[in-house]
Amino acid sequence: MEAEKVLDFMRHKSYRPMTLEELGETLGIEYHALQELLHELETEGRVVRTRKNKYGVPEKMGLAAGKLQVSPRGFAFLLPLEREQEDIYISPGNLNGAMHQDLVLARLLPDQGTRRREGEVIRVLKRANSRVVGTYERNRRVAFVVPDDPHLQQDIFIPLEESKGARHRDKVVVEITRWPAARRNPEGRIIEVLGPAGAPGVDVLSIIKKYNLDPDFPPAVKREAKKIREEIAAADLEGRRDLRDWRLVTIDGADAKDLDDAVSIERMPDGNFLLGVHIADVSYYVKEGGALDKEAFRRGTSVYMVDRVIPMLPPRLSNGICSLNAGADRLAMSVVMEVSPQGKVVDYEIFPSVIRVRERMTYDAVRRILVDRDPDLMARYRDLVEDFRLMEALCLILYEKRMKRGAIDFDFPEAKVVLDENGRPVEIIRVERSIAERIIEEFMVLANEVVARHLHFLEIPLIYRVHEEPAPDKLDELNRFLGPLGYRVRRDAEGRIHPKVLQRIVTEMRGRPEERVINTVILRSLMRARYAPGALGHFGLASQYYCHFTSPIRRYPDLVVHRILREVLAKGKIHPRRLEKMKELVARAAAQASEQERIAEEAERESLLLKMVEYMKERIGEVHPGTISGVVPYGFFVELENTVEGLVHVSTLTDDYYYYQEDQMALVGVHTRKSFRIGQRVQVQVIRVSVEARQVDLELV
Repeated sequence: MEAEKVLDFMRHKSYRPMTLEELGETLGIEYHALQELLHELETEGRVVRTRKNKYGVPEKMGLAAGKLQVSPRGFAFLLPLEREQEDIYISPGNLNGAMHQDLVLARLLPDQGTRRREGEVIRVLKRANSRVVGTYERNRRVAFVVPDDPHLQQDIFIPLEESKGARHRDKVVVEITRWPAARRNPEGRIIEVLGPAGAPGVDVLSIIKKYNLDPDFPPAVKREAKKIREEIAAADLEGRRDLRDWRLVTIDGADAKDLDDAVSIERMPDGNFLLGVHIADVSYYVKEGGALDKEAFRRGTSVYMVDRVIPMLPPRLSNGICSLNAGADRLAMSVVMEVSPQGKVVDYEIFPSVIRVRERMTYDAVRRILVDRDPDLMARYRDLVEDFRLMEALCLILYEKRMKRGAIDFDFPEAKVVLDENGRPVEIIRVERSIAERIIEEFMVLANEVVARHLHFLEIPLIYRVHEEPAPDKLDELNRFLGPLGYRVRRDAEGRIHPKVLQRIVTEMRGRPEERVINTVILRSLMRARYAPGALGHFGLASQYYCHFTSPIRRYPDLVVHRILREVLAKGKIHPRRLEKMKELVARAAAQASEQERIAEEAERESLLLKMVEYMKERIGEVHPGTISGVVPYGFFVELENTVEGLVHVSTLTDDYYYYQEDQMALVGVHTRKSFRIGQRVQVQVIRVSVEARQVDLELV
């Protein structure tokens, strides 16, 4: 690729910045093509143009390009595009009008003798916040919008003639018309009024608009979806293996409607397991380049908000013909694996199929059959009970095998907020992972590995799910945290970290009060899992080849993997020109899906946190037990048993003067030597709750 050719040339140690003409002559690239390419690379922050119109890469010019992560307290960190580089601290005075999530170019400042690199923003390459959601505030003379996002530090000035009829304290969407400067707030115009702050549904709608999510589909997508038959025709079965007489079940959450995976199992005469993972054949319906495909690419993933789902595909597909509903004939891609009692896949087949799910099972029902031995459920599903027992046995075998190779298993309890008909939270349920969830998890991991390995060794382009080793600065932070607990993470002779090192810590912490906190800190030290066109390995799973294949209804990479797999199965050998096109498609889809996944996770997390904080607003004055989950110079955070986290500010600790002892990560009393540390159990009272700031303030009882 021309871009990589140019970048590799510029990264060479002997390179000195060159003009456009000099580069074109040296590399033999046509002038206008090179000009367009350099402009694109400059916009992406991968190339810098000097005042003398010479080009070079940022890292060789004392510069760094990357996205800004602005703290609600005003400072920021630049996350470099080059993933192996350390994050760069940017003070509030050095932001120079840049905002949260902007792609910027920063100049590295002289070393101040601190542990962290510091920089100053010198250029905003790409703005991230052209539209902002917030609360409209107005008096007689001026109006402005206070952004909902605490990372956006400045209010947005609104000329009165640009208010679109908004009233004081309405939630609105504002389009920025003038960007901030070092000492000037941004300006904007209101383009949508969502409704009064606090009105039912407006809070979650504000989050949806903030992340630019779209609950509705464009007319062209709806038209294409409507053309798809809701029943399978005889022509759809051509070239498919008929598995409709197999005992297949789906196992999902009780409220799931988009069922894209079914499983089957039997014991073979030689003692091996025959495991079937059958995935909805979405690629049969969503054709490459069509309106449905383009919209799925744009969305990247379904988004599961606290009160609604924003699907990647229209409900006609996601809840209809593509969903593996019990009793209905459905098209699938099946991966049937013969697995030994030691968990080794000794043989496998991948093929298109037609299936009919026997039962739509829930995680709770399977757990009650396997753990509680519920007599009513065991009688109702008597034909499947033995299958569930076989699934449990194979699940434990696969899990043990994964642990032996070094996979890290973070067993985090999750929170589920129950809402009433007006969207108000009435209960927070702590959801623990049971054997039922683990069965599906292990089977899906195995199927994903088999598909990734199969296509890798056929040398077919693929979207891999990758998870790289921790960055050096993150590892240093982790060691500073683990030091007082008697742990240290060391690299091997080759400078690598094996996941077994972290797995040992996670395993030894299991059951201890500080388990969740330690797991959280270790998880934050790891690189973010992402999609990539190359097999870079999956650190957390200790897997060399891994992809996402099992959820094509709700994840675009899975849909692409299905499409590639179907093409390989149908044609056998792929033409070189098609392989080149596949490589380009895979690279674009991997980048887009990684970004959309990040957005979806942030939106889901914020909608959940909103309702959790709203729930606690009705419980001011209540006393709860909790565990100290973090200690900072200004206080400590406490996680309550319902997973809500709140802050005990140091100013409320009136029995002594407390100072922060960094090496022990503890607050210690000057006179009493009393200390507050991570993992310590405490009793706290809910004192204040701010839904707007998503903050719960606690006091020690």
